[in-house]
Amino acid sequence: MNKTFEKQGWHILLLAALLVGVYFFSQTEGMQAGSLWGIDTSTWLCLSIMIPVVHQVFVALGWRAQLHGQWMTRRLGEKAFRVFSVVFMLLFLARPVSLILLAIANADSVALAVPFRIIAGVLLFIPLPYFMYSVLKYFGIERALGIDHFDPAARDLPMVTEGIFKYTGNAMYTIGFLALWIPGIIWASKAALLSAAFSHLYIWVHYYTVEKPDMEVIYGDVN
Repeated sequence: MNKTFEKQGWHILLLAALLVGVYFFSQTEGMQAGSLWGIDTSTWLCLSIMIPVVHQVFVALGWRAQLHGQWMTRRLGEKAFRVFSVVFMLLFLARPVSLILLAIANADSVALAVPFRIIAGVLLFIPLPYFMYSVLKYFGIERALGIDHFDPAARDLPMVTEGIFKYTGNAMYTIGFLALWIPGIIWASKAALLSAAFSHLYIWVHYYTVEKPDMEVIYGDVN
């Protein structure tokens, strides 16, 4: 059985359900209030949703095509992972930038007291430096980008159980993605909170429909 499109029907179905949810909640009061640089909040919201979708579809297609057919290395040779990484990082960095711009455009659209914003923002930020330290020291950026899909030698690396990974096997999504909620809280933006919720839910769709099946192919059964 060709596993290139394994669980991608679920991926499409769950993404469609999330997009319907975003559309429904985007019609509620205050969600489209405000603008930035002459661009209305609804446009910034669409952009902040579109970027994660493009990012995760790109990763899904890139990883699967490479894992099951070496599509990228057959066409780009040794440059394949470097090219993939550049596109990955550009899209990855665009996610928080678009959220911050959305939050500024839609600022003060939800009633959040300033002390609450500060306390909640600080609490969400607290684990992030330790998370980044753990990724850089124990996990490695290349592994986070999916080097094991490109280089068979990377598949012999042991599972990481040090640093923050001692407490959670998937710190990328449970801890790292907490950062996406910070702009919506700091600027009290209803639209940015909706976008953060979409991104956090959609990354778990990626995990269960793309990353986990790939890990089972590369490493065997994964809990």
